Amino acid sequence: MAENQESTLPQSPPRPEQEDPDPPTPRSGRPPRSTPATAPAHRSTVRSLLRLWPYARVIRWRLAASISAALVAMLSVLVVPLVLGRIVDGPIARHDLSALWPLAGALLLLGLIEAGLFYTRRVVLAGPLAGLETAMRGDLYAKLQRLPVSFHDRWASGQLLSRATSDMFTMRLFLAFPLVFLVVNSLMFAAGTAVMFVLDWRLALITLLPALPLIVLTRHFESGYSLAARRAQDQTGDLATVIEESVLGIRILKAFGRHRTMAERFRSQTHELRETELHKAGLLANLWAVIVGLPELALGCALAVGAYLVAQDELTTGTLVAFLSTALALRWPVESLGWLLAYANEAATATDRYFEVLDEPEDGGDRTTAAGATTTGTATETSTAEATAAGATDEGIRLTGVRFRYPDAPDDTPDLLRGIDLHVRRGETMALVGATGSGKTTLTALLPRLYEATGGTITLDGRDIREIPRARLRELVSVAFEEPTLFSASVGENVLMGAPDASDEQLRRALDTAQADFVERLPAGTGTQVGEQGLSLSGGQRQRLALARAVVGDPAFLVLDDPLSALDVHTEALVEQALREVLGSTTALVVAHRPSTVLLADRVAVLADGRIAAVGTHQELLQSSAVYRELMSGEAAPVLEGSPAR
Repeated sequence: MAENQESTLPQSPPRPEQEDPDPPTPRSGRPPRSTPATAPAHRSTVRSLLRLWPYARVIRWRLAASISAALVAMLSVLVVPLVLGRIVDGPIARHDLSALWPLAGALLLLGLIEAGLFYTRRVVLAGPLAGLETAMRGDLYAKLQRLPVSFHDRWASGQLLSRATSDMFTMRLFLAFPLVFLVVNSLMFAAGTAVMFVLDWRLALITLLPALPLIVLTRHFESGYSLAARRAQDQTGDLATVIEESVLGIRILKAFGRHRTMAERFRSQTHELRETELHKAGLLANLWAVIVGLPELALGCALAVGAYLVAQDELTTGTLVAFLSTALALRWPVESLGWLLAYANEAATATDRYFEVLDEPEDGGDRTTAAGATTTGTATETSTAEATAAGATDEGIRLTGVRFRYPDAPDDTPDLLRGIDLHVRRGETMALVGATGSGKTTLTALLPRLYEATGGTITLDGRDIREIPRARLRELVSVAFEEPTLFSASVGENVLMGAPDASDEQLRRALDTAQADFVERLPAGTGTQVGEQGLSLSGGQRQRLALARAVVGDPAFLVLDDPLSALDVHTEALVEQALREVLGSTTALVVAHRPSTVLLADRVAVLADGRIAAVGTHQELLQSSAVYRELMSGEAAPVLEGSPAR
């Protein structure tokens, strides 16, 4: 596994984007998530498959043993015609049955050897290939975790699921069977051709006449089939996306009676996939017809010429039988060529799709220290002593000249954040208010580096967040998002994602802070499974568990994105009262839309036109800021046209 990770893998060309046939209009004004388009027409199948070598070399000796076993088994098949020739020209021609038994025993022994070697081939390779698939799937999953949020904004989840499942199976099966037999069948064909030339060169030339047209045909087939294979695999990913969205959004579909619309979309995509698969089948059928037909014609001509030579006493009957048996033994290597080439193209496109994800650039790296070494977790401990050494003015959260625009934002639109200057003092709670789409959520996502700022600097207690390894940064900064996400796990496991090492006492305290007393009434308490996305709970219950997850680890910095939006007035008041104690011991930035949430804060920052328009207490801003008065009165100004909304 380590050997795989240390391998330097070649880079694939940039991936074009494919438009959704019926793209939705996103709330943000940004393009919908896209899926990869068809592979380049001139992609080399061999070059794509060679990218598997960093993984396959770990099992190279097992592969070599499997190929060797299959090769010996196949070569034993070529010995059978020679034995048959000896039988015809010997015991049968002389009517000597006593001489037949040793040769018949030799045929039986060859059959047993062939069966044993094919069994050995499968046993030798099955386990290592399962381990290889596990390693590749693990690398893909780890890569998905490291990729920035902007990548997941662009990619449909079904495309990623198909790469981790069906594409992975295709690559493993290629290494298990087609790769082995592409090598074995080629060597067997070469050996069989040599045997035929030894038996009779005239018949051998007749039999090999179709070779040239077959080479030309397979080259043409490969170019067309690779495009069709890529299209089918991409359509499979799109279909997986439709199914996933239908399952996760089943409540919306039923509530608005849109299940027929989604069913029609599903049928349309299954029809497209069906047409592509039929096109692939047609290409393979045409190739198969020629691959089977031409050699059969050549074999018929060889039989006719051979019979004439036997009649002229220029060839023995046993030699003709041996030649024809050898030619028939080569039918499988020739006829399997179409299937093996087809599967090689399938595996090549699966490999391309797999490495498209692995080739994606990850989040910008952490800055290095002056000595040139990346700052370690120990060096980034944000202690009170460090904060004091950095100077009191740098304590807390400081944003200086921070700019941000989404990578896929149109070139003619301004930055979403155009120079944010903000200082949240150590131990202070700052409320962030602004019109819908002004960029509040985006700004909060910059602190844990879910997105990378386009410009400017962000510091925590005087340390640039780019100098802090992400693992440590996300221990320091805890986040509760406006849309709570829960996983198919227990209540306790979901909450403790915010601090895996938290004690039972911390868990109970976090649930109390979030007023999540409903947990006690669940069938198994904190051990109750909440189901996928927590849909077995109400919106307010999910939001309270998300808030508990944010505060369970007593974070040094707390970012809350409108954490009380789904709560009723009574519960909101109780949560606010409990939150005051938590906020008193941390540095917090709270996105707020309601005056009740604003009153939790020591100061308020107003975000407008991509900048901080005003900072002050609630009462100060009511007197000095017209924008703030409009926001608090519910008459917020509209979002500027052309600005991406987040």
